[in-house]
Amino acid sequence: MADRWMIRGTEFANCLCDWGCPCQFGAKSTYGHCEELMCGHIEEGHFNDTNLGNLDWAVLMYWPGEVAEGNGTQQVVIGEQADSGQREGLRKILLGESTAPGATHFFVYNSTMSTVLDTLYAPIELSIDVDRRLASLMIDGLVESRGTPIISPYTGEPARIRINMPDGARYIYAEMGNGNTTAKAGIELDFQDSYGQFNILHMNQDGVIR
Repeated sequence: MADRWMIRGTEFANCLCDWGCPCQFGAKSTYGHCEELMCGHIEEGHFNDTNLGNLDWAVLMYWPGEVAEGNGTQQVVIGEQADSGQREGLRKILLGESTAPGATHFFVYNSTMSTVLDTLYAPIELSIDVDRRLASLMIDGLVESRGTPIISPYTGEPARIRINMPDGARYIYAEMGNGNTTAKAGIELDFQDSYGQFNILHMNQDGVIR
Protein backbone atom coordinates (compact mmCIF):
# COMPACT_ATOMS: atom_id res chain seq x y z
CA MET A 1 0.00 0.00 0.00
CA ALA A 2 1.92 3.02 -1.28
CA ASP A 3 -0.51 5.83 -0.41
CA ARG A 4 -0.09 7.60 2.93
CA TRP A 5 -2.76 9.87 4.36
CA MET A 6 -4.07 11.51 7.54
CA ILE A 7 -7.22 13.43 8.44
CA ARG A 8 -8.15 15.22 11.66
CA GLY A 9 -11.49 16.95 12.17
CA THR A 10 -15.06 16.43 13.31
CA GLU A 11 -17.76 13.96 12.30
CA PHE A 12 -21.53 13.77 12.73
CA ALA A 13 -23.60 10.68 11.96
CA ASN A 14 -27.34 10.07 11.99
CA CYS A 15 -29.10 6.76 11.40
CA LEU A 16 -32.70 5.64 11.74
CA CYS A 17 -32.11 3.62 14.94
CA ASP A 18 -33.28 4.61 18.41
CA TRP A 19 -30.94 6.72 20.54
CA GLY A 20 -27.87 4.75 21.52
CA CYS A 21 -28.01 2.59 18.34
CA PRO A 22 -27.90 -1.16 19.04
CA CYS A 23 -25.22 -1.58 16.35
CA GLN A 24 -22.73 0.20 18.64
CA PHE A 25 -22.94 -2.87 20.89
CA GLY A 26 -23.15 -5.61 18.28
CA ALA A 27 -26.92 -5.98 18.63
CA LYS A 28 -29.50 -6.00 15.86
CA SER A 29 -30.65 -2.65 14.52
CA THR A 30 -33.89 -1.11 15.78
CA TYR A 31 -35.89 -1.77 12.60
CA GLY A 32 -34.01 -4.73 11.11
CA HIS A 33 -32.22 -2.70 8.46
CA CYS A 34 -29.87 0.27 8.38
CA GLU A 35 -29.85 3.68 6.74
CA GLU A 36 -27.24 6.27 7.65
CA LEU A 37 -25.81 9.67 6.91
CA MET A 38 -22.32 10.54 8.07
CA CYS A 39 -20.55 13.81 7.36
CA GLY A 40 -17.40 15.56 8.42
CA HIS A 41 -15.12 18.56 8.29
CA ILE A 42 -11.38 18.09 7.85
CA GLU A 43 -9.44 20.65 9.87
CA GLU A 44 -6.10 19.34 8.67
CA GLY A 45 -5.07 16.43 6.55
CA HIS A 46 -3.29 15.15 3.48
CA PHE A 47 -3.36 12.37 0.91
CA ASN A 48 0.27 11.78 0.00
CA ASP A 49 1.41 15.33 -0.90
CA THR A 50 -2.10 16.71 -1.47
CA ASN A 51 -3.49 18.99 1.23
CA LEU A 52 -7.00 18.03 2.41
CA GLY A 53 -7.44 20.77 5.02
CA ASN A 54 -10.76 22.65 5.21
CA LEU A 55 -12.71 20.16 3.10
CA ASP A 56 -16.25 18.95 3.88
CA TRP A 57 -17.77 15.61 2.95
CA ALA A 58 -20.85 13.44 3.40
CA VAL A 59 -21.66 9.77 2.83
CA LEU A 60 -25.16 8.30 2.35
CA MET A 61 -25.66 4.59 3.00
CA TYR A 62 -28.48 2.05 2.87
CA TRP A 63 -28.64 -1.66 3.71
CA PRO A 64 -31.77 -3.79 3.19
CA GLY A 65 -30.94 -5.79 6.35
CA GLU A 66 -28.26 -5.67 9.03
CA VAL A 67 -25.01 -3.98 8.03
CA ALA A 68 -22.97 -7.15 8.47
CA GLU A 69 -25.26 -8.95 6.01
CA GLY A 70 -24.05 -6.66 3.23
CA ASN A 71 -25.78 -5.84 -0.06
CA GLY A 72 -25.58 -2.13 0.78
CA THR A 73 -25.66 0.97 -1.40
CA GLN A 74 -23.34 3.93 -0.82
CA GLN A 75 -22.85 7.42 -2.22
CA VAL A 76 -20.15 9.98 -1.39
CA VAL A 77 -20.57 13.75 -1.65
CA ILE A 78 -17.48 16.01 -1.59
CA GLY A 79 -17.46 19.80 -1.32
CA GLU A 80 -17.23 21.30 -4.78
CA GLN A 81 -14.29 23.56 -3.86
CA ALA A 82 -11.97 20.53 -3.80
CA ASP A 83 -9.61 20.43 -6.78
CA SER A 84 -9.06 17.27 -8.82
CA GLY A 85 -6.26 15.95 -6.61
CA GLN A 86 -8.21 16.60 -3.43
CA ARG A 87 -11.32 14.98 -4.88
CA GLU A 88 -9.49 11.81 -5.78
CA GLY A 89 -7.62 11.55 -2.48
CA LEU A 90 -10.69 12.18 -0.33
CA ARG A 91 -12.81 9.84 -2.45
CA LYS A 92 -10.31 7.04 -1.86
CA ILE A 93 -10.34 7.64 1.90
CA LEU A 94 -14.13 7.77 2.17
CA LEU A 95 -14.53 4.57 0.14
CA GLY A 96 -11.98 2.72 2.27
CA GLU A 97 -9.33 2.53 -0.43
CA SER A 98 -5.62 3.01 0.31
CA THR A 99 -6.39 1.74 3.82
CA ALA A 100 -5.14 -1.27 5.77
CA PRO A 101 -7.90 -3.94 5.75
CA GLY A 102 -10.44 -3.30 8.50
CA ALA A 103 -8.51 -0.31 9.88
CA THR A 104 -11.22 2.36 9.49
CA HIS A 105 -15.01 2.53 9.49
CA PHE A 106 -14.78 3.73 5.89
CA PHE A 107 -13.16 0.42 4.92
CA VAL A 108 -15.61 -1.64 6.99
CA TYR A 109 -18.67 0.09 5.56
CA ASN A 110 -17.43 -0.18 1.97
CA SER A 111 -16.75 -3.90 2.43
CA THR A 112 -20.51 -4.37 2.93
CA MET A 113 -21.52 -2.57 -0.26
CA SER A 114 -22.75 -4.22 -3.45
CA THR A 115 -23.46 -0.86 -5.12
CA VAL A 116 -21.35 2.31 -4.99
CA LEU A 117 -23.03 5.21 -6.77
CA ASP A 118 -21.11 7.94 -8.58
CA THR A 119 -19.48 10.50 -6.28
CA LEU A 120 -21.20 13.89 -6.26
CA TYR A 121 -19.50 17.29 -5.95
CA ALA A 122 -21.66 20.07 -4.55
CA PRO A 123 -21.58 23.10 -2.23
CA ILE A 124 -21.64 21.84 1.37
CA GLU A 125 -22.57 24.01 4.34
CA LEU A 126 -21.52 22.17 7.48
CA SER A 127 -20.90 22.94 11.14
CA ILE A 128 -20.20 20.42 13.90
CA ASP A 129 -19.64 21.16 17.59
CA VAL A 130 -18.85 17.84 19.28
CA ASP A 131 -18.88 19.07 22.89
CA ARG A 132 -22.21 20.88 22.51
CA ARG A 133 -23.74 18.06 20.42
CA LEU A 134 -24.75 20.41 17.64
CA ALA A 135 -24.47 19.87 13.89
CA SER A 136 -25.97 21.40 10.78
CA LEU A 137 -25.53 20.11 7.22
CA MET A 138 -26.99 21.60 4.05
CA ILE A 139 -26.28 20.32 0.55
CA ASP A 140 -28.74 22.28 -1.56
CA GLY A 141 -31.38 20.07 -3.14
CA LEU A 142 -29.68 16.88 -1.91
CA VAL A 143 -29.27 16.61 1.87
CA GLU A 144 -30.39 18.46 4.99
CA SER A 145 -29.45 17.25 8.46
CA ARG A 146 -29.39 18.60 11.99
CA GLY A 147 -27.96 17.23 15.22
CA THR A 148 -28.98 18.37 18.69
CA PRO A 149 -28.51 17.20 22.29
CA ILE A 150 -30.78 14.63 23.89
CA ILE A 151 -33.06 16.42 26.35
CA SER A 152 -33.51 14.75 29.73
CA PRO A 153 -37.20 13.96 30.44
CA TYR A 154 -36.49 14.54 34.12
CA THR A 155 -34.74 17.91 34.10
CA GLY A 156 -35.59 19.33 30.69
CA GLU A 157 -31.90 20.06 30.24
CA PRO A 158 -29.45 18.66 27.65
CA ALA A 159 -28.12 15.26 28.75
CA ARG A 160 -24.49 14.36 28.12
CA ILE A 161 -23.96 10.68 27.31
CA ARG A 162 -20.83 9.23 25.73
CA ILE A 163 -19.65 5.92 24.29
CA ASN A 164 -15.99 4.98 24.77
CA MET A 165 -14.46 2.56 22.23
CA PRO A 166 -10.73 2.43 23.02
CA ASP A 167 -10.09 -0.20 20.33
CA GLY A 168 -12.66 0.99 17.79
CA ALA A 169 -12.05 1.72 14.11
CA ARG A 170 -13.88 5.08 14.17
CA TYR A 171 -13.46 7.02 17.40
CA ILE A 172 -12.24 6.84 20.98
CA TYR A 173 -15.17 8.81 22.44
CA ALA A 174 -18.47 9.71 20.79
CA GLU A 175 -21.11 12.07 22.17
CA MET A 176 -24.67 10.81 21.90
CA GLY A 177 -27.40 13.06 20.52
CA ASN A 178 -30.53 13.42 18.45
CA GLY A 179 -30.63 13.64 14.66
CA ASN A 180 -32.99 14.61 11.85
CA THR A 181 -32.07 14.00 8.21
CA THR A 182 -33.67 14.13 4.79
CA ALA A 183 -31.84 13.20 1.59
CA LYS A 184 -32.91 13.09 -2.03
CA ALA A 185 -29.72 12.11 -3.81
CA GLY A 186 -28.96 8.66 -5.24
CA ILE A 187 -30.10 7.39 -1.85
CA GLU A 188 -33.20 8.80 -0.16
CA LEU A 189 -33.27 9.14 3.62
CA ASP A 190 -35.84 10.45 6.09
CA PHE A 191 -35.07 10.25 9.83
CA GLN A 192 -36.83 12.07 12.64
CA ASP A 193 -35.56 12.23 16.23
CA SER A 194 -33.25 9.25 15.82
CA TYR A 195 -29.69 8.31 16.75
CA GLY A 196 -27.15 11.11 16.47
CA GLN A 197 -23.42 10.76 17.03
CA PHE A 198 -20.75 13.45 17.35
CA ASN A 199 -17.04 12.62 17.45
CA ILE A 200 -13.52 13.73 16.70
CA LEU A 201 -12.16 11.96 13.61
CA HIS A 202 -8.39 11.50 13.65
CA MET A 203 -7.01 8.66 11.58
CA ASN A 204 -4.66 7.55 8.85
CA GLN A 205 -4.30 4.57 6.54
CA ASP A 206 -3.62 2.37 9.56
CA GLY A 207 -6.62 3.42 11.65
CA VAL A 208 -7.51 5.72 14.54
CA ILE A 209 -4.63 7.84 15.84
CA ARG A 210 -4.65 7.55 19.64
